[in-house]
Amino acid sequence: MTHTRTIDSVTTHDGTVIHFTDWGHGTPVVFSHGWPLSGDAWEDQMLFLAEHGYRVIAHDRRGHGRSSKAWHGNDMNTYADDLGAVLDALDITGATLVGHSTGGGEVARYIGRHGTNRVAKAVLVGAVTPQMMTSPNNPDGVPMSVFDGIREGVRSDRAQFFLDLTMPFFGFNRPGAKVSDGMRQSFLIQGLQCSIKSAYACVKQFSETDFTEDLRKMTIPTLVIHGDDDQIVPLATTARRAVELLPQGRLSVYEGAGHGLPSTHKDQLNAELLAFLRS
Repeated sequence: MTHTRTIDSVTTHDGTVIHFTDWGHGTPVVFSHGWPLSGDAWEDQMLFLAEHGYRVIAHDRRGHGRSSKAWHGNDMNTYADDLGAVLDALDITGATLVGHSTGGGEVARYIGRHGTNRVAKAVLVGAVTPQMMTSPNNPDGVPMSVFDGIREGVRSDRAQFFLDLTMPFFGFNRPGAKVSDGMRQSFLIQGLQCSIKSAYACVKQFSETDFTEDLRKMTIPTLVIHGDDDQIVPLATTARRAVELLPQGRLSVYEGAGHGLPSTHKDQLNAELLAFLRS
């Protein structure tokens, strides 16, 4: 499928403009961000890897960041197809796809729908795979009431909700934690770039989507990275289950770490990504 592109955007088949950042030269590493953020959430990894000889690409999910504030298409299949539109427009091959949180689901669903022709490896960081919410297949998951509470927070006062969310997101609510007000503000700024429609609709996608079959189709080497004190996406019901479903999965657990690993544990994450890319 042909997509219209500019130096930093791709227009999808339904007219949605997907913004991306494309830096450096070499083997491509393509990043998918978490909710309700933007590609800027990966800035520490992108700077590091571009300086180490990799081409790094991060797009803003539809409705998020600088992409179109689309009313429609706020579903996981379309997110995956939008990622595919970026990969197709830039003719990316041999890529490592890296997804954080909701972005991990996006990576899995992209491979589930589009295969691995353009992909050599994958990394799932604090990812929502295989499923977040309690279901018959996931009896120990997170109750629906939690996600209803997130939706209510988005509707009632999303700016305050996002700011409050930064505390458990980054683990700043733990005893002795060194709180970064700048990191909290960065999260808030990115979150408020996301349209309220997309922020609200995406909750259903990251909580209810079952990625079991997508993970089984990820026949490439896949590194699963997760904090053992993740208060947003619990380790036991996501990463530990995901690695059992992945044909070539390997789990790396960060002791005492929360959910916002690309920021709070950037040096550790950067080093591990570089080692995985070179392996």
